[in-house]
Amino acid sequence: MPMRSFEVAALRSDDSLYIGQDKAPAIPLFENAFSAFARGTLIATPHGDVAVEDLQPGDMVNTSTGEPSKLVWIGSSSFVPADAGRRMPLMRIMADTFGPGRPNSFLTVGPAARILHTPHHLRSEAGEKRMLTPVREFLDGVNVIEVVPPTPVRLFHICLERHAAIRAGGIEMETFHPGAKATHNASQSLRDRFLGMFPRISHITDFGPLAHPRAPEQEAEVDAI
Repeated sequence: MPMRSFEVAALRSDDSLYIGQDKAPAIPLFENAFSAFARGTLIATPHGDVAVEDLQPGDMVNTSTGEPSKLVWIGSSSFVPADAGRRMPLMRIMADTFGPGRPNSFLTVGPAARILHTPHHLRSEAGEKRMLTPVREFLDGVNVIEVVPPTPVRLFHICLERHAAIRAGGIEMETFHPGAKATHNASQSLRDRFLGMFPRISHITDFGPLAHPRAPEQEAEVDAI
């Protein structure tokens, strides 16, 4: 099974700093935790916009509730979208796609990116609730398109003290949360390996509740090892 290197900077439970690098299977369970924001994505903080690669554990990040929350984990990895064996297209959201300044210029995101925006076909079902929806659901070839750069791209994801929507490039996007069933079909060893990448997490429930409902999507299968 193909392996990939992942880098993590995080706060432990005692707020000491952990920095590490590990290799893990290149399967959705792991890759979804490292593939939301492309290098250069501007994240809103109380001190202004900060490029995702410049964020550090302990920094405060603005959330959709209006209350900043502490960044406790940031993970990154290098992806080659054009790799014929493991094609992973990125998505580019054109300026103003979801309204004026949303985003404020084109924004490139990875396959794990979710936006706080309910798709048209679910609006009657969702009512007043906004849903976290995978950006790929909005692919239309015009406003949201696939891009496949030929060279490696550094992708990131972040965890705050609580799950949240944050402003990234001018639009509200989700911080990382694996979902309650993420490790359901994984072997114990694979589950332990995954949770070991999060120094403050000992059980999947430690990620806490979702800040917003997620739009229904087909569950990705996890290969047991």
